[in-house]
Amino acid sequence: MATRKRNHVLKGKHGGMQLLLTEDVAHLGKQGDLVEVKGGYGRNYLLPQGLATTPTAHNLKLLESHKKRVSQARESKIADLKAMAEQIARVPQLTIEANANEEGHLYGSVGEADISKTLKGKNLKVETEMVKLEGMIKQCGLYEVDLNLGYEITTKVKVMVVPQKTAEKK
Repeated sequence: MATRKRNHVLKGKHGGMQLLLTEDVAHLGKQGDLVEVKGGYGRNYLLPQGLATTPTAHNLKLLESHKKRVSQARESKIADLKAMAEQIARVPQLTIEANANEEGHLYGSVGEADISKTLKGKNLKVETEMVKLEGMIKQCGLYEVDLNLGYEITTKVKVMVVPQKTAEKK
């Protein structure tokens, strides 16, 4: 009967180390997956960053309880995002003023940050990363902008870009 040494990491079938992911890791796996990685990647990155742990019975039990809490938090976050999507859908249109010439060409451009800032002004917490523009808006007019709120919840908002009103000269 082979006994396991303290701090000994299990070897996988390909010779790498087996680790239990405590967080989602891009291109590797989701939280709770048992993965096999090269020794250096596990020792130097995953373990010190807290992204993975050794697969012991105690850690598996802790992970299950953590997963339940995370799934409850995720469900409440999805409900909040759906409510926010409904609020955004009720907004008829956003009006953004920008410096423009007589033909309607903007001197600058209107981007994701400007749209996010305008939505935040209406008490809608839409981050810049959630706004999906195909390119910068460089012309006055009405645009339909996609918003990806996360967890595959998307909505659209109409943005009206108008020339900035300048003070009349006396």
